[in-house]
Amino acid sequence: MQDWWRGAVTYQVYPRSFQDDNGDGIGDLPGITRRLPYLAELGVEVVWLSPIFRSPMQDMGYDVSDYCDVDPVFGSLADFDALVARAHGLGLKVIIDQVLSHSSDQHPAFVESRENRTNPKADWYVWADPRHDGSPPSNWLSVFGGPAWAWDARRKQYYLHNFLTSQPDLNYHNPKVQDWALGILRFWLERGVDGFRFDTINYFVHDPLFRDNPADYRVKAEAEANPYAMQYHLFDKNQPENLIWLGRIRAVLDEFGAASVGEVGESHHAIRMMGEYTAPGRLHQCYAFEFMGYDYSAAVFRDRVEEFFKGAPDGWPMWAFSNHDVVRHVSRWAEHGMSEEALAKQTGSLLLALEGSICLWQGEELGQTDTELAFDELIDPQGIAFWPAPVGRDNTRTPMVWDGSDKGGFTTGTPWLPIKPPQAARNVEGQLGAQGSVLEHYRGMLRFRKTSALRSGRTRFFDLGEPLLAFQRGEGEGAVLCLFNLSPVARAVMVTGVGAVTGPSVAAHLSGDRLTLGPNAAAFLAVTGVVTVTV
Repeated sequence: MQDWWRGAVTYQVYPRSFQDDNGDGIGDLPGITRRLPYLAELGVEVVWLSPIFRSPMQDMGYDVSDYCDVDPVFGSLADFDALVARAHGLGLKVIIDQVLSHSSDQHPAFVESRENRTNPKADWYVWADPRHDGSPPSNWLSVFGGPAWAWDARRKQYYLHNFLTSQPDLNYHNPKVQDWALGILRFWLERGVDGFRFDTINYFVHDPLFRDNPADYRVKAEAEANPYAMQYHLFDKNQPENLIWLGRIRAVLDEFGAASVGEVGESHHAIRMMGEYTAPGRLHQCYAFEFMGYDYSAAVFRDRVEEFFKGAPDGWPMWAFSNHDVVRHVSRWAEHGMSEEALAKQTGSLLLALEGSICLWQGEELGQTDTELAFDELIDPQGIAFWPAPVGRDNTRTPMVWDGSDKGGFTTGTPWLPIKPPQAARNVEGQLGAQGSVLEHYRGMLRFRKTSALRSGRTRFFDLGEPLLAFQRGEGEGAVLCLFNLSPVARAVMVTGVGAVTGPSVAAHLSGDRLTLGPNAAAFLAVTGVVTVTV
């Protein structure tokens, strides 16, 4: 199917934390392969693997030293090939992370580039002379804190690093770098992957004049925990040349019938950028962090969805509530839930009812929460740098819990991050087949999405006011009315033009035209005529 990705549900696997089969406490490819039937039976269609490439692991694999080999901690290329074959045999697609905006400082190209200004790789990374006072060439900041420039005494120049100093940025103004990156894509496509998730897709190209970023125009009462958010990032990323580069990526993907997902890391105009980046001839789909904040309101969900489809009728979004970089949403939105379980079911229902493609972060289907970690338990450099800010990286990346044993069925060794009692209580074995469990609710929602207008129907919203969210998916026969009470207090609405409550609805009861929505209710109703919804 040509557009297999459109409306599909992707499951993000964090390889270090999914399943360890060799007992070293770190997840691996054979472990993932063994657990693929679980994902197929869950009902997802695509598996996204976070980075598995050779890496010094300064940023848990997002610092790549060899893009065409598997890091031994995860296994081998043969293990990867076996994983892809098993996934395809189960009807699952496989996409893998590509971290191409920057590499590890141990990558051979950077080792060569920093030797002098005349070597063949001299212009493969972003180098710049100091200002006359010796300071960096611009005021650009690193996402991980401090300046985005590091001094190199060999070249007597600064190099750009938008993240760790050990993650130098590649220079995509250089056509040779673009050609090299396309060669990496071909290597993995020829091994059978079905596509890529592109990390930090809007960071590829920088302003060649190194102009200073202005301060964020939004007034801030006090300094942010991370000062990166205090700038309006006009020049260090989001450059128009980036769109031309995306066209080259798309051409290669089209040769193989492969799909792409782009991560838009931006706090300004992210929805607009998602549309631009998924225009015809660019990426297939993009996601941003619009639903990964602390706002749990009907207005936010409605505004972002309407904004995308109004601004980009030919684009395509991917929506997610959590991933490996943020606090899990059941923890983030806890104040809006009658209980964690009720909130987990509602958020699963809402996410899977949205128009677009969907990404589930591993453990969401269990109602998993963030793990409370002490400072000495942290590994993530971002978490350490900004302690005690709740940056949600190690806290959200703790191992998947498969059963109620002391190590959760994840490993026979010592888990690389601890599994604590609140997380251990939310395990697969304890929920699988258990009526009313979060896991069984997700399984039901995934089946419902596949077989209803939730997969491809267009969206029409109704005006109800907070905390009620209502929209219709599709028109005519098969259309579905979706209603959500985004609060822990019961509400009621009057509805016409619908049949009985259907699908995996939660805490909803229809009596005549009166629909009672209990705390954190999710209601799905078959459309039988012209729908009206009033408070």
